[in-house]
This record gives sequence, structure tokens and C-alpha cells, in this order.
Amino acid sequence: MQGLHLTADLRGVRADLPLMLNPAALKDLCLDAVLAAGLGAVAELFHRFAPLQEQAAGQDQSGITGVVLLAESHLAVHTWPELGGVTLDVYVCNLGADNSARAEALMQRMISAFSPEQVQRQALQRGLS
Repeated sequence: MQGLHLTADLRGVRADLPLMLNPAALKDLCLDAVLAAGLGAVAELFHRFAPLQEQAAGQDQSGITGVVLLAESHLAVHTWPELGGVTLDVYVCNLGADNSARAEALMQRMISAFSPEQVQRQALQRGLS
């Protein structure tokens, strides 16, 4: 039950980037990135949030939360176009094979797609011995 849990906080992402505003565009990116990394998508859900009342003027919506359930664990993405921010979460279990390189490849592809000005990354080794 060993695994690698990667997170990244992105800042300075263009608010008008389709990935920030369009659930279908974000879903396509996530599924393509999972496939390219050699991981197995088994289900996905992407939800677009309506703007809060105090933010409604001039904004179509507040952002997207998307999750791809992986055979190996999960990918989660949260966008805040009004803040130019994105959070990414990739967790893979290493049962039967070490998926760490795949997780790193998935994370790097996701970060690159958003072209952030700043990235703060974290990595945590997880599991029971």
C-alpha cells in the first residue's frame, strides 16, 4: 500500500484560459494527460460553480472542480479564474508496480498546460509498511 501523493498550487494563471472556465476543456486535458502518463482512468466528474452573489458582476462563473478516478488512485483539479489560481492533486498507489514516474509525468503535464507564473509543489510518500 505504498504510494506517492503530489500536490501543486499554481498562481498567475490566465483567467481567460479555457481550462479555467470550460469543464469540457479541462476534462479533455485531464483524460489525455492520464492516458499519456500510462495511468488508467475509470471514472470522472467535472463541476462548474456559479458565481457568488458578490462576485457576479462581470463573471460567468467562479471555477471548476474536476476529479478523475484512477485505477491507481486519483487526479483532482480546482480552478479559481477570479484569483488566477489552480490546485492539483495526484495520488498513485504502488501496489504491484511503482507508479511514481507516471504520477510525476501526469503532474508535469498538468502544470505545463496552465502555464502558471508560480508553482509550489509538494510530495509525500504514503502508505503502510
